[in-house]
Amino acid sequence: MHILNQNIVFPNVQEADEEGMLAVGGDLSVKRLLLAYQSGIFPWFNEDEVILWWSPDPRFVLFPNELKVSKSMKQFLRNCDYEITINRDFKSVIIECAKAKRDGQAGTWITNNMIDAYCKLHEQGVAKSIEVWRNNELVGGFYGVDLNNGVFCGESMFAKESNASKAAFITFIQNTDYKLIDCQVYTNHLASLGAKDISRDEFMEYLK
Repeated sequence: MHILNQNIVFPNVQEADEEGMLAVGGDLSVKRLLLAYQSGIFPWFNEDEVILWWSPDPRFVLFPNELKVSKSMKQFLRNCDYEITINRDFKSVIIECAKAKRDGQAGTWITNNMIDAYCKLHEQGVAKSIEVWRNNELVGGFYGVDLNNGVFCGESMFAKESNASKAAFITFIQNTDYKLIDCQVYTNHLASLGAKDISRDEFMEYLK
């Protein structure tokens, strides 16, 4: 286990443990977060923990050309009255993601420090939000990090109405030209949309 200090460096991802944990400590500065994502690493920790840095193997990803949209979802997208936008209200999206209740989780890993850090990434044009609106009310969305190399690292999503976050995700994928969406770790929700595991080595090749 590597303990980070004020120097903005990370160990090789091959040194992560079986669960994918690579290092602890450091900070959430823009410079460190950028280096982390560019190196195949992301932060993930609970409110009462030190910062934990991860690089799991395998890596859960979605290739946009393998996106699966069910017939019922296609019909829903045709008939819904959602307005879907990009970067209209990043801070509200990440705050809603922090408040969303998730199975098996008592709290949230999106702490106030995380919110501040990703808002700074957004100000740098790196972090993006996708919003779903109905009657001018924010009802769903997600956010992530654009590495500007064809890879988008999805972070978290929320939905106040059925299918809202799924509508945001599908519409985003269908209207962008990313070669890979990093979903980090397995979820049934994203697996149903076509996401799958690849090796960490293969994922690292896409980052180059």
